[in-house]
Amino acid sequence: MRLSSTTSLALVGLAGSALAHVGPTSRRKTMGFGPVHPHAKFHTSPASFAKASVFTSDPYDIARSFVTELLQDQLSEDNEFALRKDSYTDSATGVTHVYFRQMVNGLEVADGDISVNVKGGTVISYGDSFYRGYAPGVTLMDEPTTPGPHAEFCGLLQGQLVERLTLLREHAAVANQVTMSGAQLTDEPYERMQRLFRWNCDHLRTPHELVERGFGKTSDIFDPRGALLQFMIAATPDDAVVADILNNHDEIIAGMTSWFEPQLVGDNNAVLVEMINNVPDTVSPVKAKAVYIQLPDGDKTMLIQAWRFEVEMQDNWYEAIISHQVPHRILSVVDWASDAPIPSEPEQRQPARYHVFPFGVNDPSEGGRTLAKENFDPLASPLGWHVIPVSNDPLSSNLKKKGQYSNYTTTFGNNVFAHENWEGQNGWLHNYRPDGGDDLIFNYPYDPKITDKSDSLDEAKKYINVTITQLFYTSNLVHDLYYRYGFDEVAGNFQQHNFGRGGEEGDAVIANAQDGSGFNNANFMTPPDGQNGRCRMYLWNTANPYRDGDLEAGIVIHELSHGLSIRLTGGPANSGCLGWGESGGMGEGWGDFLATVIRSKALYSDYPMGAWAANQAGGIRNYPYSLNESVNPSTYKTLDKPQYWGVHAIGEVWAEILWVVAQRLITKHGFTESLFPPLPLEDGTIPLGDFYRVPEFIATDVPKPLVPKHGNSLIVQLVLNGMKLQQCRPSFFDARDAIIQADQVLTGGENFCDLWLGFAEKGLGIDAAVQGRTPWGGGVRTDGFNVPAVCRSEDTPEPSPYPEPEPEEPGDDEPEDDWPWLHI
Repeated sequence: MRLSSTTSLALVGLAGSALAHVGPTSRRKTMGFGPVHPHAKFHTSPASFAKASVFTSDPYDIARSFVTELLQDQLSEDNEFALRKDSYTDSATGVTHVYFRQMVNGLEVADGDISVNVKGGTVISYGDSFYRGYAPGVTLMDEPTTPGPHAEFCGLLQGQLVERLTLLREHAAVANQVTMSGAQLTDEPYERMQRLFRWNCDHLRTPHELVERGFGKTSDIFDPRGALLQFMIAATPDDAVVADILNNHDEIIAGMTSWFEPQLVGDNNAVLVEMINNVPDTVSPVKAKAVYIQLPDGDKTMLIQAWRFEVEMQDNWYEAIISHQVPHRILSVVDWASDAPIPSEPEQRQPARYHVFPFGVNDPSEGGRTLAKENFDPLASPLGWHVIPVSNDPLSSNLKKKGQYSNYTTTFGNNVFAHENWEGQNGWLHNYRPDGGDDLIFNYPYDPKITDKSDSLDEAKKYINVTITQLFYTSNLVHDLYYRYGFDEVAGNFQQHNFGRGGEEGDAVIANAQDGSGFNNANFMTPPDGQNGRCRMYLWNTANPYRDGDLEAGIVIHELSHGLSIRLTGGPANSGCLGWGESGGMGEGWGDFLATVIRSKALYSDYPMGAWAANQAGGIRNYPYSLNESVNPSTYKTLDKPQYWGVHAIGEVWAEILWVVAQRLITKHGFTESLFPPLPLEDGTIPLGDFYRVPEFIATDVPKPLVPKHGNSLIVQLVLNGMKLQQCRPSFFDARDAIIQADQVLTGGENFCDLWLGFAEKGLGIDAAVQGRTPWGGGVRTDGFNVPAVCRSEDTPEPSPYPEPEPEEPGDDEPEDDWPWLHI
């Protein structure tokens, strides 16, 4: 389906006439969609395979043999697979996570992934999205007869916009009555859908129009510049850049210089990556690589030759796949930057005076500011938070060095570089950082005053030392905490130096405090392992004086958790696994859930998200996270509602489901006041103390994983272990099954029924199902409240009339959007 430019403009105009609400700040443009892969599945009960040919216990050989047998006669010299170098063994569980990428005619299949989980010489689960079919010829293939993912996405969304607008017109007759009651006649779902349409679909026809104007007709199919420039037209938020490209297309292409760098795809597969400079509206050279991508064509799937680009912009970091052939169509796009959405306009109230708070105090409204000590974990941060080996220090040439280490007295260290970014620019290396002096004491006053609105920003800037110190402190503690639960070097964590423990280094978190590129927001950019993650925290103009997102731990934890979930899902070298759909929504939900678990107390309470920063008692979610269905009625089927079409709203439902599951484990195992595991003894061993127990089911000759004793620490461990097990682009079903299998690996399935009962309580039981998913999250879902037969008791509700499907059967993951709204 083709949409004309006039159709797009008409929809934009309709939004302006039908809606009067304007948010408090501008929104960051972001794009996200891709093809649906019905054949992609996560299997927790893999069929046995012939191991007679495997005379080794090496997990990589076992995984390779398994995949070879799985693919059987599909393999050939032109259709093979490569072992990815980011495969690793989890030292805590003994599970080896092995990642394979499909190679056809020497090119990667960008969305062709098989992840195999091996333990004790056995394949315990695997995810599979490999292309099933014979390798095409090396010449360019025919285009699919069905619309591409971009056109399908925009066509479906246009239909929903028309339906929504019709409903608005039908209700317009009661507008006066509604206004008299004191309410505003607004429609948030329509606003969000309209923004999504504008961001993603304004330039759907542009590739065809450029060809009609003569651009690209004689372009070299081996030259990526034309395809890249076509993507930039769609990606840039700057209309002046678009106009410049359209008016000076050939001149801009001629000025785009490039060079080649080798890149290892797998164990024996090296490709050349083209680095392209002088690309409009980018902040670094663009990486370009020829790939295949799988596109549906009726009831089959075909391979299309395309360019894969990594495009870093001021506010976005895209992984985009654009067709080789003209017109250059966008086939898939993932934004590695994840937003904290913009809240609705809050009621103004007189703020109290706040101080920097210790870890565990979510925001200044919960407790006073204390002078906390550097509390680094010697396992996670062996050198502490302020020391970097000179060889990994980006500032080492400008420092006085002691031996081979740079010892900083500022908020600059191996895990985090924290600093102000008032200008909102990408430069960060020499930005201002507070200096604690030789004694490393970062102690600054914090007493913001009510001011005239014109002076509010200057008042907030007075306390930048407090802000940066808090961001540095929180970020380092989150680094150390996640490390102890398995987010270590081989798993892709963020460190400048990896202490010889494996993984890619040189990727500490760049943490911008009071970032000047916006208000009422936060975001995190997660490139593959070995490239710096970037966290941008903003001021919130929701109160006078302004409130600082850096001082609300839940917001910081949420953003840092994007880096966690993206690096753990599908392997640390693959940042495209949580880009849209239910998978993208869970990327948001994990951040909410972990932030809420970290702030929770032994005495149960409901928790809103972002309440302090947004100056809204109920937070910036639709509901607080709660066990009370009258407070939070969310179930799996809630995703069908239009206001839940988007990754942030989808994430709310996932976080609520995990919150309910967590409370079941807490009821069973109790609660620990501190989620931090005990520090190692002098001999390096971890004391069990009151934190860990050792399961008895594991044979004595197998390394025994440490099992947290308490429900809140156990659920954190299971959630992180589940991220490692699940496949790239998981659905709710896949992530649920991965968590249940994580418990099987860790405890022998001790909590099998507790987990199933928790998921089923919120509609994600074994009979849950979905039909007709749309790219932004629509579809028709069926809540499933049934659990496996072994978990049923007299107290269990009557089972659903639906049959019990295999865990991997209820549905496949489909692409959805990523827009900022109502949530962190």
